[in-house]
Amino acid sequence: MFVSELHVTKINKKHMKIMLYSVGKPNESYVHEGIMDFTSRITKYFPVIWQILPSPKNAASLSESALKKAEGLMIMQQIQQDDYLVLLDERGISLNSPGLAQLIQQRANESSKRLIFLIGGAYGVDDSIIKRANTVWSLSKLVFPHMLVRLILAEQVYRACTILRNEKYHHI
Repeated sequence: MFVSELHVTKINKKHMKIMLYSVGKPNESYVHEGIMDFTSRITKYFPVIWQILPSPKNAASLSESALKKAEGLMIMQQIQQDDYLVLLDERGISLNSPGLAQLIQQRANESSKRLIFLIGGAYGVDDSIIKRANTVWSLSKLVFPHMLVRLILAEQVYRACTILRNEKYHHI
C-alpha cells in the first residue's frame, strides 16, 4: 500500500478530511492532470487525500471471490471505526450533485473526522465492505474504467463543495 502522488492537503484541524480511496493501478497520464486539478481545488474547502491501494501481488492467481476478500482486508485496515464510508458501486443509490453536497454537509455538521469515498477493485468489493459502508452510491448505471471514475469523483466532490458555498461552478 502507498499514498499516491495525489496527496494534496491544506491542514486545517477544524475541517473534516475527505479521503478518496481507490483499489488498482496508479493513474495514467491521460487522467492524472485532471484528477490533480480537481483535487487541488477541493483543498480550498476541505483537506483531501487520495490513496491508491494496489491490488495484492498475487492477484492474477486468485479467484474473483478470493481477490475481493484480500482487497477487503486491505481496505478494512485503512478504515477507522468512526469514519463515514461512501462506497461507489453501480448498484448503489443515485445522487445528483446537490444531493452529494447535502451528504458532505451532513457529515461536516455531524463533525465527522473523515469522509471516505471508496472505489473498489476490478470485480467490486467483498460483502464485508458493503456491510461496513454507510452509503453505497452509484455514479451511473454505466460501468466506467476505474481511472475515469477517479476523475469523475474528484470533479463531483469539487462541484459539491462549490454548491455548498453557493459559487458559480454548478449550473442547474
